[in-house]
Amino acid sequence: MKQRTLAKEVEIVGIGLHKGVPVKMKLEPLEADAGIIFYRVDAGVTIPLAIENVVDTKMATVIGKDGVVISTIEHLLSALYAYGIDNLRVVIDNDEVPVLDGSSSGYCMLIEEAGIKELNKSKKAIKVKKAVEVTTEDGKRVTLKPSNRIIYDFEISFDHPSIGKQNFHFDYSIGEYKENISRARTFGFLHEVQYLRSIGLAQGGSMENAIVLDQSKVLNPEGLRFDDEFVRHKILDAIGDMALLGYTMIGEYDAVAGSHHLNHLLTKKLYKDASNYEVIDLEEASEEAEVFELAYSKVEV
Repeated sequence: MKQRTLAKEVEIVGIGLHKGVPVKMKLEPLEADAGIIFYRVDAGVTIPLAIENVVDTKMATVIGKDGVVISTIEHLLSALYAYGIDNLRVVIDNDEVPVLDGSSSGYCMLIEEAGIKELNKSKKAIKVKKAVEVTTEDGKRVTLKPSNRIIYDFEISFDHPSIGKQNFHFDYSIGEYKENISRARTFGFLHEVQYLRSIGLAQGGSMENAIVLDQSKVLNPEGLRFDDEFVRHKILDAIGDMALLGYTMIGEYDAVAGSHHLNHLLTKKLYKDASNYEVIDLEEASEEAEVFELAYSKVEV
């Protein structure tokens, strides 16, 4: 099992969800052990992907350094994480990653367009050794538990006829991610969108890049891509947020009404005690390496 980067540089132009302005973003291959690095070319600031660089988690996952931020990174990270990309430079000319269609499928296509290059260093992963949990007084919960597989379980419940209670179990592979997770779009309620716009946010949000609901129905004329698209998108977001660990996670993520904020607290809590986890070399850990070999073999890239 070797570390991965892209085989060539690729570029995309899109709209930022909150500011609604065009953003040019370039993905550049990096050498082994470089990690994922963001670079604001307009400000000349480099922001490594790291838990300590997370500066906001209210509406999206936002990283920052020296007063310069990059927002809404979770969809891009979700795709990079799912495809096992360890090393990459994300060059961006504004403060928000393009939202594309509100899912990560466009980023999957971008990764496949670039191709994947294996590097000459062995891949590392973080294995959960002890259960770690973050809960709230109103019953929300996110948990990481030991497992020899990579599993994401999510449950949501909304008092809305188009959502209700939804559960989804995702047993990781690139093929399953591409087919069943990456296409799920972000969603919001019309009254929330109106409020966000009144305070200068969601300026780029539309039914072209989000599922929009009023009090009784989905407003998008094309409808849903899956009956349970809402909970699938929550898993998409969670995968992106777990990328902040710096390594692909081997274990089970389980959530009830999780959020970016709770995911951030969960990653911090995992790292707070070294006995909670182990960073393993996949060329030395044959059992764990088999998990990745099987997951990566499900799709040609």
